[in-house]
Amino acid sequence: MSVRSASVAAPAKINLFLRVLRRRDDGFHDLETLFQMLELSDDVRVTVDAEGASDLTLAVHGADVGPERENLAWRAAEAYVGRFGPVGSIDIGLFKRIPAGAGLGGGSSDAAAVLRLLERLAPPGARPTSSEELADVAVGLGSDVPFFLCGGALALGRGRGERLRPLDPLPSRSVVVALPPVQVSTAAAYVKLAEARADEASGTPRRKRGNDEVSPKTWQAADRLTANDFEPGIIGRHPEVRRSLEALSAAGASPVLLSGSGAASFGLFHDESVARRVAEELEARL
Repeated sequence: MSVRSASVAAPAKINLFLRVLRRRDDGFHDLETLFQMLELSDDVRVTVDAEGASDLTLAVHGADVGPERENLAWRAAEAYVGRFGPVGSIDIGLFKRIPAGAGLGGGSSDAAAVLRLLERLAPPGARPTSSEELADVAVGLGSDVPFFLCGGALALGRGRGERLRPLDPLPSRSVVVALPPVQVSTAAAYVKLAEARADEASGTPRRKRGNDEVSPKTWQAADRLTANDFEPGIIGRHPEVRRSLEALSAAGASPVLLSGSGAASFGLFHDESVARRVAEELEARL
């Protein structure tokens, strides 16, 4: 059969820590972050007709994520074909559960899922010859996309986030994610961070830590690392985010942190029943 179809879950992520280091010559910043996957996920389905015309369609069910040609899943399919050659017609279905623009990596995870599915479904002549080739395509789509291709639930990211070191997973914990109704611009978050550092007159790039310092084996070690360089500027600009963080802390979550550049915040709990109760209470209040 020329028509093949497959689907996969595209999980969300949080950043257990996020440090912004020096600004590079290419305009990007070096980062140091610890990625952690969540159970929360989108569903991504790709259908390829190897004998069809070389066209691309995208249907999104759930959250509105804007124009289809700006969608990372669409761009991932275009980038795949541009790198590895035509595969026929491609139809993508996104079933969204991860909030868009929240710092939870939903768009990046969708893009990685499309790359994985096309690798599986494409004709033999249009497949990468190595995982490194596919990772190169992922880097061009966004800093978080390579993490979702690395195959691990926990990974240390450096560079733009694409230099990854998968780590042994930590024990399962319950996570409550709070998402206030505000839009946070990543570009604006970098501007606020630069302004804050200029005011501090530090001018000194933050020190990169050794691998032993950022490869936690326990949650207690991970808790000691938690920090997000974007958080002070974001909560100063968006009081709704500050209230989310305060509410999670007051409910007993530890650690509590902004994810990525926001607007989502998260808190970790050891007891799932407590986490569910807190989630219901915060949903009614925030």
